Amino acid sequence: MSRVSPTDDSVDGAANLLSVKEHIASAVAGSGRAPETVSLVAVSKNFEAAAIQPIIKAGQRVFGENRVQEATNKWPLLKVEYPAIRLHLIGPLQTNKVHDAMALFDVIETLDRFKLAGAIARVRDQIGSCPDLFVQVNTGEEEQKTGVWPGDVDSFLDRCRKEFALRVHGLMCIPPINEEPSLHFGLLREIAHRHGIEHLSMGMSADYQIAIAFGATHVRVGTAIFGERQFGRSRATPL
Repeated sequence: MSRVSPTDDSVDGAANLLSVKEHIASAVAGSGRAPETVSLVAVSKNFEAAAIQPIIKAGQRVFGENRVQEATNKWPLLKVEYPAIRLHLIGPLQTNKVHDAMALFDVIETLDRFKLAGAIARVRDQIGSCPDLFVQVNTGEEEQKTGVWPGDVDSFLDRCRKEFALRVHGLMCIPPINEEPSLHFGLLREIAHRHGIEHLSMGMSADYQIAIAFGATHVRVGTAIFGERQFGRSRATPL
């Protein structure tokens, strides 16, 4: 896998970050909400530490990564240097990576199955702590994506709480790429309200302002800050 060069002069990450924050502030104000109700998660997957440091120096402290191994290779030293950083896992989590994930990440946004819930509970009992947990909801019921289907969310949340004593802090979704995102944001909001869940991670580079209008408390923005991710001749889905 090739990563985008951290020395690409065509991308001014600090300026992009400022622009994104201004758009977030405008969307928050337009929704009648307080500025502190929305957290920007800067998605730094596939970018090396040298590309991330200018974003940190520009004041960003919350970042998202897709893979445990990649994050383990670049974030421990950065977190020592910048203790206020909070790291979100926003990609699928394998049960054999749970211990490593819980040692590094402050938030796991992709709790999506009972086996994973059990593994997280066991490690929590071993180490005496647990990251904040979000349940990923597959709002589009897409077979190729991970996440709990909307019709199964109620029983999943109930079992997480009663059987594994896990506190679920939020919900997360990734709408189908060719569908109106507001329909999915509205569905996630309705599920959260039904269960008294406060936090909603929804909205990426193309639609985070819409997500804020539907109550997003966390927006996951990568491309609009770091630029395009390149994988040979193909492109990653923009976050």
